[in-house]
Amino acid sequence: MSLINWHKTDTVGVITMTNGENRHNPDFIEAILSAFDEIETDSGIFSVIITSDDPKNWSQGIDLLWMTEAMARNDLQAIRDFMYGLNRLFKRILLYPMPVIASINGHAFGDGSILACACDFRFMKADRGFFCFPEIDIDIPFLPGMVAITRKAIPDHKLQELALTGKRAGAVELEESRVIRKACRDQEELMHESLLFAKSFTKKRPVFGEMKKRMYGHIITIMENEDPVYIEPLKLTM
Repeated sequence: MSLINWHKTDTVGVITMTNGENRHNPDFIEAILSAFDEIETDSGIFSVIITSDDPKNWSQGIDLLWMTEAMARNDLQAIRDFMYGLNRLFKRILLYPMPVIASINGHAFGDGSILACACDFRFMKADRGFFCFPEIDIDIPFLPGMVAITRKAIPDHKLQELALTGKRAGAVELEESRVIRKACRDQEELMHESLLFAKSFTKKRPVFGEMKKRMYGHIITIMENEDPVYIEPLKLTM
């Protein structure tokens, strides 16, 4: 079963996650990074949308089954490599030389929500799906880089509420807090609005990439300098 597909619609590269809950594991990371690489080779593409073909889920975050099996094998290096792989994906999105738009058509939980925050813009379907950081309830604190990624997308007061309570937020609430650009009434409107916005971009890649580098460079520095303090000893849970 494929994990990621992508196609071109006019000037937009549409990445579709195709594995149900779209949980993050090493295979997922490599598949989505490959899609970003392929899209970048097409000079006629000026923006990217990330969506899901599952009507219920956008992304449920880290593949806990994969993580549990790696721990049972005592394959600690595989877990370290996976965490660094996640950061490689986040960096790729943060520094990608064109806008990356999350078209959230279902649940975005945990690392799935962080993936959405790494994107430059977000749209969300209002009739189904929640955005949630359950880490506070499952004893898994954010890495410093994750904190920095969420802070670029979510106003501080709202981030405190979401991260420290673990509450589930719907699209209308997130639109009111300016976490997403628009709460769309259904799947049809979500894709229409996401594509309409994506097609509005015709910016030159070099300047767009440099702008993102200057805007998000501090996040990259945090990931590179602070995250290893927790990843190397695998201090990922409480």
